[in-house]
Amino acid sequence: MNDNILFVSGIDTDAGKSYATGYIAREWNKQGRRTITQKFIQTGNRDISEDIETHRRIMGCGLLDVDRQRLTMPEIFTYPCSPHLASEIDKRPIDFTKIEAAADRLAQTYDAVLVEGAGGLMVPLTRTLLTIDYVAAKGWPLVFVTSGKLGSISHTLLSLEAIRRRGIRLHTVAYNMYPEGTDSVIGRDTHDYIRDLLARDFPETEFVTVPLLG
Repeated sequence: MNDNILFVSGIDTDAGKSYATGYIAREWNKQGRRTITQKFIQTGNRDISEDIETHRRIMGCGLLDVDRQRLTMPEIFTYPCSPHLASEIDKRPIDFTKIEAAADRLAQTYDAVLVEGAGGLMVPLTRTLLTIDYVAAKGWPLVFVTSGKLGSISHTLLSLEAIRRRGIRLHTVAYNMYPEGTDSVIGRDTHDYIRDLLARDFPETEFVTVPLLG
């Protein structure tokens, strides 16, 4: 098992995972930790993963050789929906062996691989497999993305309960300032509430704020 592969998930499909993934990769690269991102299952696209394009834009680079080799976008389905349904619509199963082989190849070259999931932690990958159970089975540390929108505290606490129950190592919680328009009073309190909760109950977990990028 590669210990430098981390899975990125969040409270829901609108948590800004792609934004946060690109930001964290950019910052780790600045710190000298050579980091690449992978979108392990992309839905709603055909040839190129739009989320990988978002990562590269935030990271300040164009598409890389590993992108052109499809190591960072091993599975793309056409319909913009949950992976289990997108797979059924396209009439082909998700090839988890191909996904994991691609991640392992990236892990041999880079110090860290950030594998962005689809939607939230409980999104079904197949009719019998949830994202959170896949992550637990792989033993990958988790980067969890939340935000300051109304309802985020409840979504975050429910996710933390599920993470703890499955013994997943919570590496980082990223509080996302993106997108703009969040109620500032609610946003500040949500930020502080989650930060203080982690310090108390998950002291080994890093808490980072993902700022709005110009």
